[in-house]
Amino acid sequence: MDPFTQILLGAAVGHATLGARVGRKALFWGAVFGGIPDLDVLIPHADAVAAVTHHRSFSHSLVTHTIVAPILGAGLARLHARDGASIARWTLLVWLALATHALLDAATIYGTQLFWPSTGPPIGLGSIFIIDPLYTLLLLVGVLWAALARRKPTVGRRANRIGLGLSTVYLAGAIFIQAQVRDIAESELERQGAAYDRLIATPTPFNLLLWRVVAVTPHGYREGYYSLLDPLPEIRFEQYSSDESLLSSVDDAPAVTRLRWFTKGFYRVREIDGRVEITDLRMGFEPRYIFSFVVGHRQEGVIRPLIPSERVPAERPDAEALRWVWRRMLGETNRADPN
Repeated sequence: MDPFTQILLGAAVGHATLGARVGRKALFWGAVFGGIPDLDVLIPHADAVAAVTHHRSFSHSLVTHTIVAPILGAGLARLHARDGASIARWTLLVWLALATHALLDAATIYGTQLFWPSTGPPIGLGSIFIIDPLYTLLLLVGVLWAALARRKPTVGRRANRIGLGLSTVYLAGAIFIQAQVRDIAESELERQGAAYDRLIATPTPFNLLLWRVVAVTPHGYREGYYSLLDPLPEIRFEQYSSDESLLSSVDDAPAVTRLRWFTKGFYRVREIDGRVEITDLRMGFEPRYIFSFVVGHRQEGVIRPLIPSERVPAERPDAEALRWVWRRMLGETNRADPN
């Protein structure tokens, strides 16, 4: 999720954990530790693929959190000894602020290495977009109420807990909706007789009403959209190509191996002007994607690994594409994609 939301979540969790004892200090330290995991973006890496795929690794690991929380908790207990809160309570605040950051990130499609140093692929449910205004607003109201309710701190604590509870219910609802959309997509693909290897359903920017579905097929991938406001449980899919054979001579290149692991197979391969690109199909929508990398280049008719790999500039949705999302969400267009 975006850093602002993560800081709000940390503040809300911190206040719910220790606000009754230390007041707004719990908000402050919860916010600090709610934002700290994302500082891993400042760590330099050898190439573009490493920079993207190592984000949300050690700093987002529940293993790391469990190790560092007692150390940081002891430091906070000493710093605020006059408040009388125990090391255990401060440790719990730190751990929850860190862990909820990682768990919320795991609800997005980017994925989070929750159990680093385990080498399993990142956990990414894809049930919520990285910026969801309604989820953020629920947290913001509770946190502001807790921060400003000086004369009635009990009311502030209650408001914060309500905001935290409602935002959690919202996340649970997103997971439920996602499961329903997946069921509809699977039924539609079966009805259309379309073979596919894997499928994802993720919300489009800033909402839970319009969902994007991607199904990887033997010869490429299909993309379709479904709105909860659609009159019928139907999805129009468009077929797009991907040329996996372009990777045959660079199959063992570290960048290729790493991207396959990171994307869990949801990627496109194409050649442009002798440069072989791998695009992560999970983030963005056709034809605009956030993460594309040049992993090979053609020399004398042979594709060789490009070392270091290069990131292609992100193709972020423009204003017209976002307007299309709004119209499609409300059922005002039957077009299958925002092209």
